[in-house]
Amino acid sequence: MSYNFFAYMARMKLIRRWSLMKSVTDENIAEHSAQVAQIAHALALIKNKMFGGDLNADRIASAALYHETSEVLTGDLPTPIKYYNPEIRASYKNIEKIANDKLISMLPEELRCDYRELIELPDGSYEAILIKAADKISAYIKCIEEMRSGNREFAKAEKALKKEVEAYFCHDEVAYFCNTFIDTFKKTLDELE
Repeated sequence: MSYNFFAYMARMKLIRRWSLMKSVTDENIAEHSAQVAQIAHALALIKNKMFGGDLNADRIASAALYHETSEVLTGDLPTPIKYYNPEIRASYKNIEKIANDKLISMLPEELRCDYRELIELPDGSYEAILIKAADKISAYIKCIEEMRSGNREFAKAEKALKKEVEAYFCHDEVAYFCNTFIDTFKKTLDELE
């Protein structure tokens, strides 16, 4: 018997983000998820090494890789629509759950529990909070990169996402990451050397 889960995961590269925005560089959910995993992993390590945490950084990185999984079935609903009102947000959460259930059913029975634990983190868990913070940081970085390329289309999003990221500064590791690394995304390649 064959299972379709990873064939669907391979299609993450086909789902474009920022669909309502004119981008200098297109971004897909596979690229985005990889960056979110890198950032979430770093946040967990920073929490452990500098702020007395005891997080499983590898597990958090793995869960972050799958944080957009449902979008291979649903597509990427633009943020202004997704968060337009509580009813739409609740309905979309339900759609995401149905899509995730469908995808998890495309795995051998022996693997389903393991993948469900990665794909469906409990709301409010520290892992979920760090991945959401990493998700916002990644989106903010995208805005910085687009603005650095002269694309004013991202000006409003950059300001909004900066505030959203700063709302996570109550978590020391988020503040540390941003204060240590974010400005480097504003540099050109020559300035990085």
